[in-house]
Amino acid sequence: MKQKRSPPPHDVQVLGLAWLAGLPGSVAALIMVWTGDFSAKVQWTLTTLVVGVFLGVGLLVRERVMRPLHAVANLLAALREGDYSVRGRGARGGDALGEVLLEVNALGDTLREQRLGALEAGALLEQVMEEIDVGVLAFDVAGTLKLVNRAGERLLGQPRSQLVGKGAGSLGLSDLLEGPVPRRLTRSFAEEGGPYEVRRGEFRQGGLPHQLVVIADLRLALREQEREAWRRLVRVLSHEINNSLTPIGSIAEALRDMLVQQPRAADWEEDAKSGLGIIARRSESLARFMSAYARLARLPPPSLGNVEVDGWVRRVAALEHRRPVAVRAGPALVVRGDVDQLEQLLINLVRNAVDAVQMAPEGGNVWVSWAVLSPGAVEVWVEDEGPGLADTGNLFVPFFTTKPQGSGIGLALSRQIAEAHGGGLRLENRPEGRGCRARLKLPLDAPGVQVGQG
Repeated sequence: MKQKRSPPPHDVQVLGLAWLAGLPGSVAALIMVWTGDFSAKVQWTLTTLVVGVFLGVGLLVRERVMRPLHAVANLLAALREGDYSVRGRGARGGDALGEVLLEVNALGDTLREQRLGALEAGALLEQVMEEIDVGVLAFDVAGTLKLVNRAGERLLGQPRSQLVGKGAGSLGLSDLLEGPVPRRLTRSFAEEGGPYEVRRGEFRQGGLPHQLVVIADLRLALREQEREAWRRLVRVLSHEINNSLTPIGSIAEALRDMLVQQPRAADWEEDAKSGLGIIARRSESLARFMSAYARLARLPPPSLGNVEVDGWVRRVAALEHRRPVAVRAGPALVVRGDVDQLEQLLINLVRNAVDAVQMAPEGGNVWVSWAVLSPGAVEVWVEDEGPGLADTGNLFVPFFTTKPQGSGIGLALSRQIAEAHGGGLRLENRPEGRGCRARLKLPLDAPGVQVGQG
């Protein structure tokens, strides 16, 4: 097979075209010189002059064309190497070459601005990575550590120079590159702390995939949440205990003064019985409060079994005797759950709905319904035509209640049960009319919850 020849270089083509353009005139001039009535000396002199001009003009044309092209090539090479200080001379409008140089200079300015922006962003990112108290590790496709920040050094207990370039296996970090994320880590590191949470993402560098691993120490956040929980608990307990102990102490002191008084009043026995009765009632109230708190704090994990939604709802509705609770049946479903806990949850919601209707002067209805939501969740609604919710901010705060005889744990316990089953609970005012709607959601695609035939 005949190999295709490559075209000659551009400068050779320019030179050839220049000579080709001047060839007819030069040949004509030489013919006139050699056919004319000239002496030999004149003929050779004119021939040398014509040939010299012919060759010189061609070379000059090539030089005039190639020199700007070399200059533009050098400018582009400088830009490619990152030297944005070089500028092309002769850049002006209205001239083809000048406009090319204008565009090259503008390209240099743009690249310089972008480079400065990238350097500043990179410096900021590097500073942020060094200062954040979260370990950041980057591994290439072979599992070799390519980047680690200061927190990662402390976490692994080694300087950066001894970490970068080593494989995840030799560093004992292979488990960070596998498994689901985000997840809680049970392992320990060189730095004492934990528990830790690991997150993982992918990025590309040099066209190759890399994995970015972020390890966060949850200790400080969890301790702060724990302190806040203790502060709230102490405030609630102090409030409730003081509400009971203050009248108990006051009445006990009055009874002591009455008993030491001589002579005693004629009706001192009745006063003593009344005071002791108040002390007994307040003590019972305090005992009920502590019992309610203990029940909220010691909720056992659910014991899963098959729960038929229709039967579960109808059993709970039948327990309410103060007002009829309508059941608007949905699809036949069987879910996995703890039947005792789910019944307690629904009893609390139905009882709250009936209490709300009884508080409304015009009364109203209470009903329960359910449906399968998309994607993959069953939702049970408990709705009432009561006065609705005035403030939803404290609904699930333990021991917060708007009822005179309420304990304030019903909704908190109900949400705790719902979340233990992988679901959730929220309350809202009904948009289509007065009243409230409690929405209990259980995910059908979660482990332990499934759709079946009722």
